[in-house]
Amino acid sequence: MTRTIIKGGYVVGRGVEDIAIVEGRIAERGENIAVAEGDKVISAEGLMVAPAFVDVHVHLREPGFGYKERIETGTMAAARGGYTTVCPMPNLNPVPDSVENLKVQQDIIDRDAKIEVLPYAAITVGRKGTELVDVEALHDKVCAFSDDGSGVQVDGMMERAMTEAVKYDALIAAHCEVEELLKGGYIHDGEYARQHGHKGICSESEWAQVKRDIEIAERLGCRYHVCHISTKETVQLVREAKARGVKVTCETGPHYLIFTDMDLQEDARWKMNPPIRSAEDREALVEGIKDGTIDMIATDHAPHSIEEKSRGLKDSAMGIVGLETAFAALNTHLVRKGVITLEHLVKIMSENPRKVFRIEGGIEVGDRADVVLLDVDKQWRVDSEKFYSMGKITMFDGREMTGDVVMTLHRGEVVYDNKNK
Repeated sequence: MTRTIIKGGYVVGRGVEDIAIVEGRIAERGENIAVAEGDKVISAEGLMVAPAFVDVHVHLREPGFGYKERIETGTMAAARGGYTTVCPMPNLNPVPDSVENLKVQQDIIDRDAKIEVLPYAAITVGRKGTELVDVEALHDKVCAFSDDGSGVQVDGMMERAMTEAVKYDALIAAHCEVEELLKGGYIHDGEYARQHGHKGICSESEWAQVKRDIEIAERLGCRYHVCHISTKETVQLVREAKARGVKVTCETGPHYLIFTDMDLQEDARWKMNPPIRSAEDREALVEGIKDGTIDMIATDHAPHSIEEKSRGLKDSAMGIVGLETAFAALNTHLVRKGVITLEHLVKIMSENPRKVFRIEGGIEVGDRADVVLLDVDKQWRVDSEKFYSMGKITMFDGREMTGDVVMTLHRGEVVYDNKNK
């Protein structure tokens, strides 16, 4: 039986070990696994070996918006970033709000995806907030339910959604945003907005809806996940809810942990929703990562065309890309600076999202062989023109990074290789 053996790598949290893969699964781990005739050997000497990453919040834009990104290009970008599973959000055309509409997306995934793609279904029909989807028909075909890009505005609708979700042990993943509090804002309602005459988005527009949803989830016993949190108030609400035993988890993005609103510049590389917020918010998010309040990192990879992102802070589309820079950015700004360990970074990029979203894969014996090889000391400069993603807009463009993905294996097969180029 042909094996793939990853030899001589430093397994994060364990030490130097070999890993043998047979038929797409981890078959053996240990020191100096003997190589037999016909075995394929991947030398990992000098590299870190970890379970491949999972991003539970991406936008792959198909069906409906293939001029921004395609499932093929988005999953190639994910593999380059060390990811073997991504979960695309439902702001598509058609919206995956029925079995029929979901099939349109799933057919493209089956044809073009380079790694595992687990789609979301919408919470409401058309993501319009007025009619609940058929949770029973959809729950076993998707990773979770979300109206991402829109907060569910009506309390009763969210209660109905959670009531149905509980029946099937389904996960509700909420984009939390009170629309009546936005008031035309497009960046954080903070010092930069005041200095430069921009309209701000207040923090309450996020945390007020998180507070509402936690109260409903606690009462009903629903599994509830908060998308892309950005405010100190949200961190505290989740922390207190977890202490009470509420089934709540949350994610934040690399940009919220690294930058503040005073880092903004007058171009659309700095425009996303929710916005990058204050230094106090960033500090609270970092503390939430350190103490386990924040379960995972998600990039909210959101490609747009150059034209859509060339209209300045006020008029450009919301969203930046992130799959190809996430590990390097977090390694550079959190691990290398001693904020968290590499082991903790792997936990929040791989282990926790797999656990919460019940996704297979890893590097333990018996796991589906989803593995990433990392050079944590490699220095390189981000060049968005070299991205696999069709989206090129990131505030990391041109910045020096330390740490990079060398190779990604999904189901034991190499899906990205920067080692043997």
